[in-house]
Amino acid sequence: MSRANKVVLAYSGGVDTSVCIPYLKIEWGVKEVITLAADLGQGEELGPIQAKALKCGAVESLVEDATEEFVTDYAFPAIKANALYENRYPLSTALARPLITKLLVRAAEKYGADAVAHGCTGKGNDQVRFDLGITAQNPEIKILAPAREWGMSREEAISYGEKYGIEAPVKKSSPFSIDRNLLGRSIEAGPLEDPMTEPPEEIYALTKSILDAPNEPQYVDISFEKGTPVAVDGEGLSPVALITKMNEIAGNHGVGRIDMIENRVVGIKSREIYEVPGLLVLIKAHQDLESLTLTGDVTHYKRGHIDEMYSRLIYEGLWFNPLKNALDAFINETQERVTGTIRVKFLKGNATIVGRKSPYSLYSEDLSTYGVDDKFDHKAAEGFIYVWGLSTRVWAEKTRS
Repeated sequence: MSRANKVVLAYSGGVDTSVCIPYLKIEWGVKEVITLAADLGQGEELGPIQAKALKCGAVESLVEDATEEFVTDYAFPAIKANALYENRYPLSTALARPLITKLLVRAAEKYGADAVAHGCTGKGNDQVRFDLGITAQNPEIKILAPAREWGMSREEAISYGEKYGIEAPVKKSSPFSIDRNLLGRSIEAGPLEDPMTEPPEEIYALTKSILDAPNEPQYVDISFEKGTPVAVDGEGLSPVALITKMNEIAGNHGVGRIDMIENRVVGIKSREIYEVPGLLVLIKAHQDLESLTLTGDVTHYKRGHIDEMYSRLIYEGLWFNPLKNALDAFINETQERVTGTIRVKFLKGNATIVGRKSPYSLYSEDLSTYGVDDKFDHKAAEGFIYVWGLSTRVWAEKTRS
């Protein structure tokens, strides 16, 4: 019995999504499979991927260039939110998923498909992100996830594909699973599944090793307007060009490598390697500019509550959740005066902030200085401390009696 007549499949050209094409048709009776590959600035020619989908049995192979939308509508909001999952991972892969689901649903409606499909496995995060993203935009459309049901190991999936002429892109000499877009790369599987195994240098493509990075520092000024990065060293750049330039600068100095054990949505821990040179530096610079332009209470509340929750919503596939929309409103309000320039010093794997300025700076040298220009009222401090610590004083007196 057919599970659907016409399906739009999220397609990457990898093992699982390629095997999905014959599997959907032969095992599940799908009559037509349309593939959709999203160009999110991954830096590879998508023509061969498009041709591969047709060779695997797709009736049509779509490629959507959504790189600029990816940066402006997904990456930049995440930068404003200082989005770092578990305070480390800047969500380069997770941010791509809601955009891909948007493209899937739109294509399904355009081509009259009665289902969409993806190649996510049953223990990864992406299945959650795809399913929830699709449902949020069209709760009526059917979602097919063959890799979640077929019960094949990676080796068995490769063998299944070979029966239908699908050449596996993963070789024994390079067993890693890699996802890439303009914001960065994620690398997992193979020997990396042992948390004690040091990642080999061969897995990196966007960042130099610290040993090969320049011996001299490079100073870079990053300018923001209302929380959005707009210029590097005084040169105004388009969103895509700005991310590209920051990737090149940071990557050249060995900045942006992350090796972490993270907590997946499904409850297991996984070892993940990320390369996110530009995005990581931009978030760090944005955080520093906020510390200069936001009041202390707003800074503390945003970082302790809003930024952390925003990061979790992205990671857990809830981009289209009403809470995320509400947090966007809060964040955008806080960004009205987050305008200025941050100076970053790059050297041997480090990106150190060494300067900052803003027309909305709340830093007052007259109040902060210990020199002769000090205008702080020192005499007022004693009364302030008395009132501020009054409850502690009363408590201490009662406990001593």
